[in-house]
Amino acid sequence: MTIKIACIGKLKEKFYIDGCEEYRKRLSRFCTVKILESADEKAPEELSAAEEEKVREKEGERLLASIDPKDRVIALTIGGKRYTSESFAAHLEKLENEGNRTIAFVIGGSLGLSKEVQKRADETLSLSDMTLPHRLARLVLLEQLFRAYKIRRNEAYHK
Repeated sequence: MTIKIACIGKLKEKFYIDGCEEYRKRLSRFCTVKILESADEKAPEELSAAEEEKVREKEGERLLASIDPKDRVIALTIGGKRYTSESFAAHLEKLENEGNRTIAFVIGGSLGLSKEVQKRADETLSLSDMTLPHRLARLVLLEQLFRAYKIRRNEAYHK
């Protein structure tokens, strides 16, 4: 199984970099993890709704370019499906058993995902009812993926 995380922005803060690398290393026992970072669109602090949509569209084009047509795409959105850790593990196992070789999780920038990216998604996922910064969402996703593999193997990490 290959897990892709297509995301906007590069990690700058050492604690995010270290945390993500730790979980990538832990996940390497179970799957291949590819982080596909796309540049965030430079924009002023104050944007009109139309300008925000334009930023999402440009970032969305970059995200879509990193996704293969065969990938199973799961977009991280606030209104996405919520799982317990156990049900997320079961869902990933189901997707793998259905023959999905690559699952691409897509994380938008600070303004979220474009309509085109949301249309391309096969499903949506919410990590929390709270809004998470996209850099933190990447770290939380990696940790939950690791937890899911440990649950699937009935290993102690989850307890």
